Amino acid sequence: MSSSDGLLSHLPGLLLLAVGAYLVLLLTLFLAQARLIYLPDIPSRALLATPARLGLAFEELNLVTEDGVRLHAWLVPAPGARGTLLFAHGNAGNISHRLDSIEIFHQLGLDVLIFDYRGYGDSTGRPSELGTYRDIEAAWRELTERRGVAPGRIVVFGRSLGAAVAAWLATRERPAGLILESAFTSLPDLAADIYPFLPARYLVRFQYPSERYLTEARAPVLIVHSRDDEIVPFRHGQRLAQVAGAELLELRGTHNDGFLRRPALYQAGLDRFLERVLGPE
Repeated sequence: MSSSDGLLSHLPGLLLLAVGAYLVLLLTLFLAQARLIYLPDIPSRALLATPARLGLAFEELNLVTEDGVRLHAWLVPAPGARGTLLFAHGNAGNISHRLDSIEIFHQLGLDVLIFDYRGYGDSTGRPSELGTYRDIEAAWRELTERRGVAPGRIVVFGRSLGAAVAAWLATRERPAGLILESAFTSLPDLAADIYPFLPARYLVRFQYPSERYLTEARAPVLIVHSRDDEIVPFRHGQRLAQVAGAELLELRGTHNDGFLRRPALYQAGLDRFLERVLGPE
């Protein structure tokens, strides 16, 4: 028997092994996808610093969701604030990893309420799609019900996964404005981009349909996205801006540092939007 004949005789077994390995991969991704989406331990679940490191006064809050989960949050006031920013961060790390952004919004004259999702930082519970929606709803209630902030003085900001959470809130409430940064059109769309060799769109059990939420959002919208984003392709931001009839503030840099690469451009774009929805500072 020639070597080619021997190879052919083993081909059915090799194909069966490959198909089996592929199916195991699909099953693993289906069952473990929550661990791929929610990354509270990257870079760390521990809080590494507070706004005091920036010389900013802040109030430490414990928010309670409608299903009884306790969320850790900070309220960082700005002297003579022009409005309040409700900040929904991305899927990795915690509020202590967002000090750069807190400082930027503080400089723009905004009080900032930033919270950790359930299972992140010092918050209790385990993250889920419904859970993240309940979490931002609890933060909204803290501002509007407990502190008496008028909805028309609140701008909701979401970055990456937090953009979908922020967009969801804007379908239920009427803030002054909605800023979505590094946002994806939906999680199935993003999964299809990241795993083109898999039927990822059909495996995803989480939706986060930002595009659909924007068709129902009840607030002016600003889309911020980097053309160099290596995680969420720029076309997601273009599509969201088109759907919302919104301005697209184009950045350069990676998914996680685009807003830091050209700070003057970034802050000027944010300031124009804030002036439009809140009035002059």
